[in-house]
Amino acid sequence: MADTFYTLNAPAEGIYKEKMSKFLAFAVPVTSAAEAKEVIAKYQKEYFDARHVCWAYMIGSARTEFLSNDNGEPSGTAGKPILGQINSFNLTNIVIIVVRYFGGIKLGTSGLIVAYREAAREAITAGEIIECHDMAEITFTFPYLSMNDVMKVVKDPEIKIISQTFDNACEMTVTTRADNRERVATRLENIDGVTF
Repeated sequence: MADTFYTLNAPAEGIYKEKMSKFLAFAVPVTSAAEAKEVIAKYQKEYFDARHVCWAYMIGSARTEFLSNDNGEPSGTAGKPILGQINSFNLTNIVIIVVRYFGGIKLGTSGLIVAYREAAREAITAGEIIECHDMAEITFTFPYLSMNDVMKVVKDPEIKIISQTFDNACEMTVTTRADNRERVATRLENIDGVTF
């Protein structure tokens, strides 16, 4: 289904050590690029004493909004491998931050790529990957006399009532999977007096 995507159910952490350098990885589920940037800023502030705080994020079920940053590491050796792990696990709505404490021994380009990739993988595998769905809201009004017909439609287990007001004229807001929106709207449209 087009509205299905995968992310972590909660923040997770991983650690990778290589030649005395320590790579601390943090995978955090987010819902927007703005939220991802807030999370990044928080870790940059918390780990201000680290040599590098590199990161990557992916947003949206279409997986078209993403960004990565090497934070002073050689170009392509940190952000890209982190983003690569997000892609390998087919995740979205996630930001991964990898904090590097330099151990005094240079790792070289290929060593850095492996270290950032493995640290990101450690954080992802420490978490629980869950399936999520894009949701769509439908707000509509209807006369009180149409209540029974409306309730028959919204009792569907794939529909969740967000708010409802019952009076002479009633109003309801429901949410359902984005792929399901048209079908639900059509069923409601066929009821006397329902307006969107």
